[in-house]
Amino acid sequence: MLSRFLNPKNDLTFKRLFGSEKNKDILIHFLNDIFARTTNPIEEVEFIKPILDPEIKELRVSVVDVLCKDLEGNTFIVEMQCDIDTAFIKRAQYYASRVYTSQRGKGDDYKDLKSVTFLAILDGTLFKDKKEYLSHHVILDKNSYEHDLKDFSFSFLELGKFKKKPKELITVLEKWVYFLKNASKTSNEELPLIVGSDLIIEKAFEALDEYGYTKEEMMYYDQLERNESVYKTLLSDSEAKGLEKGKIEGKIEGKIEVAKKMKEAGMAIDMIKKVTGLSAEEIDKL
Repeated sequence: MLSRFLNPKNDLTFKRLFGSEKNKDILIHFLNDIFARTTNPIEEVEFIKPILDPEIKELRVSVVDVLCKDLEGNTFIVEMQCDIDTAFIKRAQYYASRVYTSQRGKGDDYKDLKSVTFLAILDGTLFKDKKEYLSHHVILDKNSYEHDLKDFSFSFLELGKFKKKPKELITVLEKWVYFLKNASKTSNEELPLIVGSDLIIEKAFEALDEYGYTKEEMMYYDQLERNESVYKTLLSDSEAKGLEKGKIEGKIEGKIEVAKKMKEAGMAIDMIKKVTGLSAEEIDKL
């Protein structure tokens, strides 16, 4: 089934959806719906330049994030994770703590620090024993379960657990989850079933309409899609051989074959070097 809508999990489309001034209302509605902010809702946000570790930025083509603050100065990190590695939960906490500590300049008072909320949209499953596709995590007292430490919270939206079809969607949250998981597979006939009377969902689909992108943007989009496809293939191959995710080890013949595929897909030399362990000179000769 052909669809005119692009993949919202792509870096280009995700940032247009949730990280642009033009579609700021989409992000605000999305955050209010995810966190059920019916009382004291988020009314406005200010975008902040994301902070990514160089190693993460270089290696992971599937890491996409939006950083913003509300009117009270509270920070929201919204990350799209297309592949879930074993260190993801620790990295989420590390990233949130970095954003938290970055608020304080020399001479600033600790009491002025604002909360940090980390929201991960996962193209798969993280907590295999949890039935809910959306989970919220906060710091509680072990004995009384009182919520005294309120500056950190982590939420995980696991798209792999969501199985509803367009005609089964009831709440706007369900529509958001379906949209993130299946927008690029949605036909014109299915669109009214998904959108209903929710105009913000309709606008989100409009932001993914391929006819709204330039030729150059579509070339970049296609390149990112190819990169992600190659990366997932590499991970699948490495797992099949019992290797650690993100590292392709073994015979030199295998490394060369992997490097050839990555080079054909137009991936950066630095990334090929990192994944295969080959030198720039060896890669140039392929």
